[in-house]
Amino acid sequence: MPVPTAQPTAQLSVNAPAIQWYPGHIAKAEKALHEALAKVDLVIEVRDARIPMATGHPHLQRWITGKQHLLVLNRRDMLPLAAQQAWSDWFRRQGQTVWWCDAKAGTGVKQLQQAAIRSGEALNARRAGRGMRPRPVRALMLGFPNVGKSALINRLVRQKVVESARRAGVTRSLRWVRLGQALDLLDAPGVLPSRLDDQQAALRLALCDDIGQAAYDNEAAALAFAQLLLLLETVPAAGVPAGLPQQRYGVAVGALPSGAPDLEGWLLAVAERHTGGDSLRMATKLLDDFRCGRLGTIALELPPPSP
Repeated sequence: MPVPTAQPTAQLSVNAPAIQWYPGHIAKAEKALHEALAKVDLVIEVRDARIPMATGHPHLQRWITGKQHLLVLNRRDMLPLAAQQAWSDWFRRQGQTVWWCDAKAGTGVKQLQQAAIRSGEALNARRAGRGMRPRPVRALMLGFPNVGKSALINRLVRQKVVESARRAGVTRSLRWVRLGQALDLLDAPGVLPSRLDDQQAALRLALCDDIGQAAYDNEAAALAFAQLLLLLETVPAAGVPAGLPQQRYGVAVGALPSGAPDLEGWLLAVAERHTGGDSLRMATKLLDDFRCGRLGTIALELPPPSP
């Protein structure tokens, strides 16, 4: 249910190419996905809690018409509590319950499992009313690349049954996993639109590592991220303390003659301090520090203000 948002926006440099990523395995998996949708009762949609809008597929509602739907916001540990509350309230106003999870630690997984099983009980009650025998609910785990679907399945099953890693594109085919006698889970590769028309959303996907690294330039993405940090300082719920770049890396962001922040100069200065002058290495370090939580809990998206 993507909607227009009043988010602070950062720009890639004018020389940076547009961010686009649609590898062949995703195109192939999407065809198989449409066939699988006819066989499932429930869709468990997983989004990245730091960017719930950017990781919402624009075609999902059309795909899952008539299916039960559970919305999971994973990586809750990487989001400030104020942002979690803001998103819970916003989705509630849209008529959507949110299931918050941290697949890495297992937080919220039991509650999600119980919600899926309750969906199965409702399904079997309808089947019994038609004289049919009960069966496990068939649930599809769906979402963008690298939002944590496979890690969530491993947590639900309590063992490593599907491959999981901190990069996009690990799962490349559909696979069924049995969870007790009540639930069958279908793990699917990450899906995303064939064209990313919203380049602000595409940038946020790149920053959160929810898209293949071949899609963007690390140095350009890091400069845009530094710009976004400065903008988010003015949004309390985002969780960015004032002067975070200087606090973390020991170099203040200077200003250009125009008054705009000198982000390229800042990146070069912190590269001299931390990576022997290698600005690409420093850019990669900055992105990794965010992705691994070393900069603290940060929300890159927040709900639009109420009218």
